[in-house]
Amino acid sequence: MATETENAPRSALPPYPEMILTALKTLNDKNGSNKSAISKFIESKHGELPESHTSLLTAHLARMKEGGELIFLKNNYFIAGPGSPPKRGRGRPPKPKDGSAPDPKPPSSPKPRGRPPKAKDVVAEAVAKATSGMPKSRGRPPKKAREEGGDADAGAAPAKKGRGRPPKVKASEGTEVQ
Repeated sequence: MATETENAPRSALPPYPEMILTALKTLNDKNGSNKSAISKFIESKHGELPESHTSLLTAHLARMKEGGELIFLKNNYFIAGPGSPPKRGRGRPPKPKDGSAPDPKPPSSPKPRGRPPKAKDVVAEAVAKATSGMPKSRGRPPKKAREEGGDADAGAAPAKKGRGRPPKVKASEGTEVQ
């Protein structure tokens, strides 16, 4: 019997979507009605409401908005219909497609996506084909000798450098460096 007495006040209330639509029709504001105005109207008309009224109202408004029954614009709700403002999706709206403006280029073949392929090098392909069966040597390849003679002795091969940083040159004891 306790369940019948608890359910009695709830069954007296109409469903939330019905109350919301009634509130929007009665308030009849051209700019729409916000959530607090809808809530105040429902409270004034139906008196005792459940403790979770605000969360129920929020959930039903969101469900009706997603279902297309309501339109949410500038923090106000409208009843969806021919007189309501058009629903706009997220992001930037697409550019209008006018039939009056002729296209400069007909879209016969759209531009391919991504980076264009590199130009084919005939010599590199021939070298790769010739060395395809040979095993590669391990490690980093050696540096090639300079072909341009920037040193004083242009004919001689460049001096081989050791690994790492060269040691500091110490000044001789007899001479002072200033």
